[in-house]
Amino acid sequence: MNTAASTPASFLLRNPAAVMTGAAGPTATGGTAAAMPGSAAPRVSGDIRVVDGLIQSIGALQPLPGEQVYDATDCVVYPGWVNTHHHLFQALLKGVPAGINVPLMQWLAAVPVRYRRFINEDTLRLAATIGIAELVLSGCTTVADHNYAYWPGMGFDGSAVVFDVAERLGVRLALLRGGATRVRDVDAAAPPQAQPETLDGLLAAVERDVGRFHDDGPSAMRKVMIAPSSPTWSVHPHELTELARAARRMRIKLHTHLSETADYVRYCRELHGCLPVEFVAQHEWLGPDVWFAHMVHVSEAEIPLLAESGTGVAHCPQSNCRLGSGIAPVPEFHRAGVPVSLGVDGTASNEAGDMVNEAHVCWFVHRARGGAAAATVEDVVHWGTEAGARLMGFGGTGTVAPGRAADLAVYSLEQLRYAGLHDPAIGPVVCGGGAHLKYVFCAGRLIAEDGRIPSLDIPRVLAQARQAIAAMVC
Repeated sequence: MNTAASTPASFLLRNPAAVMTGAAGPTATGGTAAAMPGSAAPRVSGDIRVVDGLIQSIGALQPLPGEQVYDATDCVVYPGWVNTHHHLFQALLKGVPAGINVPLMQWLAAVPVRYRRFINEDTLRLAATIGIAELVLSGCTTVADHNYAYWPGMGFDGSAVVFDVAERLGVRLALLRGGATRVRDVDAAAPPQAQPETLDGLLAAVERDVGRFHDDGPSAMRKVMIAPSSPTWSVHPHELTELARAARRMRIKLHTHLSETADYVRYCRELHGCLPVEFVAQHEWLGPDVWFAHMVHVSEAEIPLLAESGTGVAHCPQSNCRLGSGIAPVPEFHRAGVPVSLGVDGTASNEAGDMVNEAHVCWFVHRARGGAAAATVEDVVHWGTEAGARLMGFGGTGTVAPGRAADLAVYSLEQLRYAGLHDPAIGPVVCGGGAHLKYVFCAGRLIAEDGRIPSLDIPRVLAQARQAIAAMVC
């Protein structure tokens, strides 16, 4: 049974201890960031009424006759997290020994490239189920899956698989349709499942996916974007321009990895005589319809190019720490006006594949790097919700405010972890760890309750995962 389809989309959420709206809050410089149009204050209080999947009102509200009521006593309400960069197929590649203590390039060869041979329709469906379920149980309701597991003659419809799983679990999904048209050094001994596509083949596949799945609306459940694996290694330079123009012709967005390690910078300097952001600018890959994952190694000279063009960033602090890549200068991006969002990245390089842990680490690393005022809790929540939603074109979601979609994460504070907490609103971010979700709603539909996904048989999924791992012999 699909829980999302069977739950009424009108209800009253009563008596939460606090509500974080996702709107812009205090900045690292001590001021207040300008709230986006239609945003609420960073915090509000009161009950939340949802009608037909939209937040109708917030305040001291009484139940209407026959209205479904959900009790949020001793709970904190956040917007559903918006994960702007993930690789769902990697959910069966956590903690691969050969990839634990090596940096990015060796990790790529040892894990995602080497294990691509085991991707088939069944393993992709299982991995997507695990990945999305983990995210839902952290309060995430919108997932951007940078799926680059496509190859010539693959024999099954990978796009349909991930959209089907997302629909079954009740979340919004942006398919960042990845791929490559050239062989990188790390792909030299790659299996057939990692062989490149042609540019014409890739573009034709994207166009088919747009026709089948893409919804341009601000509260859509499905979107499609063009997302080559890397602009520097995965496609030929002239093809970048063709990809950008094709995306704009189809009125979809653009995404890829950039400047994740110092290798990106060195490669661009040696081969193209410029910095990575300068390189993509030469090929029409800057603008409000573009966002890049990671952006760890970015110079001061590149930040104005991003800010002036409205180009965004998917910040993935846990993966960057796990691979030893560094810490992206996110507070500097934020102060300059670069749109910032949060992404989990794949769980092959971030075994804690949930948004609460991501937000917690984000809050920590920037304070360690830039001081105790470098990033506020409100900043982190804003990046992980409203800012990410707008960046990907889900502008009708991402914040708790009247008129917005009822994507709500209701965290129970009835755990020892939160005992002694003076400010309930900040608990999920500052306390970190395994948060307990009393309710998760997406588009007003209940998709998780009391830390469970009613439509998902978790013991069965665990058994399937064990079987899949046992079959992976490299």
